[in-house]
Amino acid sequence: MKLAALLALFGVTALAEIVGCWLVWLWARHQASAWWLVPAAIALAAFAWLLTLHPAASGRIYAAYGGVYVTLALAWLWAVDGIRPDRYDLLGTVLILSGVAVMLVAHWER
Repeated sequence: MKLAALLALFGVTALAEIVGCWLVWLWARHQASAWWLVPAAIALAAFAWLLTLHPAASGRIYAAYGGVYVTLALAWLWAVDGIRPDRYDLLGTVLILSGVAVMLVAHWER
């Protein structure tokens, strides 16, 4: 799997997980209609299915995915929740993505 395709897969997987969890959170915390649980279940099922498309079910792949998840979660915080990430959020994101880059590039196609 090409690196760009893997990163895109990480992004789509993270988005499915974030959307599914956010919809459950809306239902539980804001007394939203129980109907919100239907798209939540679909999103979380898509998340689980997308995990099967990753090249390996290894700690390294999931650790790298976690870095992309954190980055997209902060983007979600800004875009959906209206809370702009501060400099510490941004610094943390840079550090996390640097770690992801080290893990992926160092072990790519040996």
